[in-house]
Amino acid sequence: MSYQPSPGLHHVTAISGDPQINSRFYTETLGLRRVKKTVNFDDPGTYHLYYGDRYGQPGTALTFFALANVAAGRAGVGEARELTWHVPAGTLDAWAARLEAHGVAYARMLRFDTPRLVARDPHGFSFALVEAEQGAACPWPDSPVPQPEQIGGFAGIDIASQAPAATREVLEAVLGYRSEREDSDWQRYVATGPTATASYIDLALQATAQPAGTGHGSVHHVAFRAHDRDHQAELAAAARRLGLHPTPVIDRQYFESVYFTEPGGVLFEIATDGPGFGVDEDETELGRALRLPPQYEPRRAAIEAELPALD
Repeated sequence: MSYQPSPGLHHVTAISGDPQINSRFYTETLGLRRVKKTVNFDDPGTYHLYYGDRYGQPGTALTFFALANVAAGRAGVGEARELTWHVPAGTLDAWAARLEAHGVAYARMLRFDTPRLVARDPHGFSFALVEAEQGAACPWPDSPVPQPEQIGGFAGIDIASQAPAATREVLEAVLGYRSEREDSDWQRYVATGPTATASYIDLALQATAQPAGTGHGSVHHVAFRAHDRDHQAELAAAARRLGLHPTPVIDRQYFESVYFTEPGGVLFEIATDGPGFGVDEDETELGRALRLPPQYEPRRAAIEAELPALD
């Protein structure tokens, strides 16, 4: 590979229902910080909520389009599913107790001999927790979760591909991932390079043939990191060499994005690490007030009137 591979996952965007229920779960139950309260830049009548560590650093940000009048998603091929976070070593039992105390059903499972807690949020989004040696790099001081137990960031995400061989080629030839291990159910790809995070992609080897259906609990897209615009351009060029069709660069205010649908049916994004969520509000105020991009500020009153109430 003549260019630097992607360092790993940037963010994951999913679909939720009621935004208040969504926000309370992620901030109160899981203890993440809501780092941005904005709108879907392509649909300003819909909240776009971001959760992560203290600063919402790349590799920690889970985001949601809050769509109240949408049915539940349907599991199948052509989707990403089950995001996994890492938590500090020795805290999985504490997390099991926390989920139980908040009325969240969970299962204890093993994957590649690693214990994991698997659960769903109130709108059906599947997530898992695994232990890792590293703790949260930037813990949130106001989290209801004690700092030694706070979620650290993404460990990885699962993909059920319509075309597994072609998805493997994208992971390897475009993003620079490499196959690390495999069993009868999963093939694990890991990010490479000197600045890579531990974010993996687990390809399902026993996925149902039923196509996935988008709705509450579904992953909308998976974003991979690019250090800057030049790095993003290199990754996009690699996608074009495989016959894929990345979009032009789109300004998302907090990062710049390029999108393409990989052959397995999953929407991938290549997002720059900067400028970050502090570009339009002070770090102490992140996620509190509704932030709008410049093109929507003249319509603020109408947009606020259309959006549901959200603390």
